[in-house]
Amino acid sequence: MIERCSNRVPNLAHYLTKNARRWPAHSSIVWEDRTWTWDDLDQRVSALCHVLERKFGIAKGDSILVQAQNSNQMCETMLAAFRLGAVWVPCNFRQAPGETAFAARKAGAKIFVCDADFEDQANAVHAEIPDLAGTISIGTSTFGASYEDLISEHLGEPFADEAVDYNDPCWLFFTSGSTGKPKAVVLTHGQIGFVTVNYLADLIPGTSEQDASLVIAPLSHGAGLQQIAQLPLGTTHVLIPRGGFNPAVAFELIEKHRVSNMFTVPTIVKRLVEDPSVDRYDHSSLRHVIYAGAPMYREDQKHALEKLGHVLVQYYGLGEVTGNITVLRPQDHFLEDGPETRIGTCGTERTGIEVSIQDDEGNMLPPGETGEVCVIGPAVCAGYLEDVAANEASFRNGWFRTGDIGHLDEKRYLYLTGRASDMYISGGSNVYPKEIEEVLLTHPGISEVAILGIPDPQWGEIGLAVCVAAGENRDLAEELTNYLAGKIARYKMPAKYLFIETMPTSAYGKITKKLVREFLAEEGLL
Repeated sequence: MIERCSNRVPNLAHYLTKNARRWPAHSSIVWEDRTWTWDDLDQRVSALCHVLERKFGIAKGDSILVQAQNSNQMCETMLAAFRLGAVWVPCNFRQAPGETAFAARKAGAKIFVCDADFEDQANAVHAEIPDLAGTISIGTSTFGASYEDLISEHLGEPFADEAVDYNDPCWLFFTSGSTGKPKAVVLTHGQIGFVTVNYLADLIPGTSEQDASLVIAPLSHGAGLQQIAQLPLGTTHVLIPRGGFNPAVAFELIEKHRVSNMFTVPTIVKRLVEDPSVDRYDHSSLRHVIYAGAPMYREDQKHALEKLGHVLVQYYGLGEVTGNITVLRPQDHFLEDGPETRIGTCGTERTGIEVSIQDDEGNMLPPGETGEVCVIGPAVCAGYLEDVAANEASFRNGWFRTGDIGHLDEKRYLYLTGRASDMYISGGSNVYPKEIEEVLLTHPGISEVAILGIPDPQWGEIGLAVCVAAGENRDLAEELTNYLAGKIARYKMPAKYLFIETMPTSAYGKITKKLVREFLAEEGLL
């Protein structure tokens, strides 16, 4: 046996170092009326590293907690953490003060970088960790030192990338907490290095320094990974302006900067293609419109293909697998239904990844049989931070257990039935909402739907279909019941329908059963 002599890998910030040498004057970030070149970005990241090291004592392995909306500073904190060998801990900018304080404690944060608008979160973190080394404020505030003032003190001073090994952590990725408290997923330099190569091979092949990427989703999650993946290429990143998502603004930026790719979620793709601006602007530069985080319903998929062309790329993944499980390429998306369409699939295994379907005992199931989706490969995380119980529950025989339920077909296309936690039992039979939701969304009167299992004295649980109407908000219950007849088994049919004006979604545009339940409870509807 030959023992590995070294686990040394490139620091992810090396790609910034490289870009500043190769393309110093090329645009790295465009945001509102400002543009930063690769040389600008490299200098600002080095200056921030000097600030963090000299003023606050941040060293390799320390956690840097960040709560900020998308901005050049958000990008800089990520790259500075990597360059230092520290750990980037980005928070969902919409989360409550107590949730940020929880993340600070869980991560063992040594410093907090925070938008000036989030004073309540800053106060909560200070109360949770009184001995914090410091707080840096992006914008003028009363709770922290000025980010820009600190940067200006060290501009022009280079900072070398810290040496790192494959398993050195670089990012603590907090799960959405759909059940219980969020868990901190440990992502490493080597792991994300693999995912970068995989991303370029499977999701955005042919991308280069001549391309531009539109950043719509929060950089704290999937959009941050997409930015890292394109860092080695020198691709320009165009950030959506402040003030929330506007389809017309997005299309204007796509036309102006000849954007070739973007990462988003199905609900945002739906908003883009249903907005009149889709027909006013030139979006022919788009080659890869990547959607993830939730399935795209077939009718929405067809409409997007009609408006944007064959540019859709779906991937399925979780934070624990760095978003890296399957891909459905542009050539696997079909406008017309047919034998090759494979309606409902989320694609085939990503390069370097193996998927298996397992029963409750860990036995492999053959094609066509439903069980838990399990994964192995270099994209799988190092585990959950200081959470023995979660690690024991999530890993079995070397496989990561996703908690998603589905099956593989004969050609290894994966179909998800839903989350194990979404399943409900009606009359002794398991019901997975996703397959029913898919059928309901083919009805022209339905725009969005989420089916929940609710208690019932006779059947144990029954299905409640929470719907948003496509047009006039009217009661379609009887019409939908008749529509489902013959399309799904009777025991799977929702027993009740509830129509609401808008569907609650997460900060990343996902419709989750947890949020829908919370909304209905708050409104007194559940």
